[in-house]
Amino acid sequence: MIYGANGYTGEIVAEAAAARGDRPILAGRREDAVRPLAEKLGCPHRVFDLGGDVAAGLDGVTLVLHCAGPFSRTSKPMVDACLARGVHYLDITGEIAVFEACHARSGEARAAKVILMPGVGFDVVPSDCLAASLAAKLPGATLLQLAFTGLGEPSAGTAKTMLEGLPSGGAVRKDGKITRVPAAWKTMTVPFHDHERTAVTIPWGDVSTAYHSTGIPNIETYVALPRRMIRGMKLASTFRGLLKLGPVQRMAARMVERRVKGPDAEARATGKSELWGRVADDSGREVQGTLTTPEGYRFTAISALAAVDRVLAGGIAPGAHTPSTAFGASFVASLEGCTLRTPA
Repeated sequence: MIYGANGYTGEIVAEAAAARGDRPILAGRREDAVRPLAEKLGCPHRVFDLGGDVAAGLDGVTLVLHCAGPFSRTSKPMVDACLARGVHYLDITGEIAVFEACHARSGEARAAKVILMPGVGFDVVPSDCLAASLAAKLPGATLLQLAFTGLGEPSAGTAKTMLEGLPSGGAVRKDGKITRVPAAWKTMTVPFHDHERTAVTIPWGDVSTAYHSTGIPNIETYVALPRRMIRGMKLASTFRGLLKLGPVQRMAARMVERRVKGPDAEARATGKSELWGRVADDSGREVQGTLTTPEGYRFTAISALAAVDRVLAGGIAPGAHTPSTAFGASFVASLEGCTLRTPA
């Protein structure tokens, strides 16, 4: 089942699944949105709300690919239902709190013989596999830095999730613990594969997941942005209190829905994303690597469906996983259009 199939990313995933001959159950909370898509793609469909009897909506389902955000609101009811019904749970979140919540339930998942794997899209497959690849090159590393660029325009769902997170500022992993820091806390010049760019810290999902994948206690995540946008992030941090107000959040969300559409088909087909990573240990040794992937939303469809295939094929221990702990650090290199570069 693809839940949230009528959303921007969910529809891209559903179309990619149908194009390869799959006929997943397409589900969501709105009949008027889910039914036309299901009929167009020749797929069965179901309509149910995550505030109701979610478990009943999973009758006969083996695996849910959850694509309905913001996941801070939608993940828990779906995870609850999956654990109750013995259904594997995958999603495309990038939210630190959701990753932490899923990993905290690993014991429940093992008891239910269920796999919980949040983040099987651009968040966080490429960065997680890059981190795991570099960590394997330098056992005992104590610092991990990850950066990415080339995401382009976000979808409305992604933009609303970012809005929700603005009042919380940034986050890093320090001495094994997730630590709050100001927005745009640090900047650095990053040597991506194609050329150097200025990047700024953001609370990317790897602050959670890379720790579970590698055990490295200090983790920083960066995005490359123009300097004017970095200055804007720092300025916005002074209005954190205002951004916490419900009316302000609702007004901003309505603006996003009207104005933010996400990249078009041409941009998804031709775009590229670049990632860079560095691990270092206390003696000063370090290892760097880079990764090139297709555009982020296209990559999400590719990686999410590959993750579905591997989970359904069996052989993965129940419990909470990151992509690299489930499939290995080389998983990303097996995906269409991806080139991973690490030292031999």
